Amino acid sequence: MAQPKPDTDIERVLVVAAHPDDADFGAAGTIASWRAAGIEVTLLCITHGEQGARPDADITTIPGLREAEQRDASAALGVTDVRFLDGHRDGWVEPSFDLQRDIVRVIRDVRPQRVLCQSPERNYDRIFSSHPDHLAAGEATVRACYPAAENPFAWPELGLDFWHVGEIWLMAHPTPTHAVDTTEFFAAKVAALRAHASQTGHRDNLEDLLRHWGELTAAQFDLPDGHLAEAFRVVALN
Repeated sequence: MAQPKPDTDIERVLVVAAHPDDADFGAAGTIASWRAAGIEVTLLCITHGEQGARPDADITTIPGLREAEQRDASAALGVTDVRFLDGHRDGWVEPSFDLQRDIVRVIRDVRPQRVLCQSPERNYDRIFSSHPDHLAAGEATVRACYPAAENPFAWPELGLDFWHVGEIWLMAHPTPTHAVDTTEFFAAKVAALRAHASQTGHRDNLEDLLRHWGELTAAQFDLPDGHLAEAFRVVALN
């Protein structure tokens, strides 16, 4: 069972998610803990989340709104490098070679020792976390990490040196292997998700729901009562 490297060995992390708010639901506390430890974090959103709207919404305004919400949410965690891909449609994400190339470009630019992304394996106990876009985003990211980003013969036309990612963290995986105690960073997670007002503004119980999920995860990993956690499947690439 792979164990992650100590955070003291990590300088840069790339987080990849299909939509705005995905990373905040799955890993906001962990991301905040990395930033508190001085680790640089880049967030890459594959889509602008334009399908995440009420039926009566003006769909043309949603991409800009959700991008702004994600930047505000990331700022609450201490993350300022937030990037969005173009050309990948919300609800139609596939692990295509075009998407893999786009992710490889960012990996080679950021040069992260750790990549956090969504699980490419469906979790039937948490089906809402296994949206088809999430699965496709996870699959494309895993393929981009290995072998593409470290293969000097894969997309040399990008003009960026190849890069070896040391480990991948998968969120919403059906069999997580590692938990991060996020108790200290719970307020930051709540603030980040409240920034996604178009998605969470209707939830009067948002804080209680996030606390409940965090407590369940902490209990799963035998953390003390009252603690909160986020869990991941860690894949070593060294």
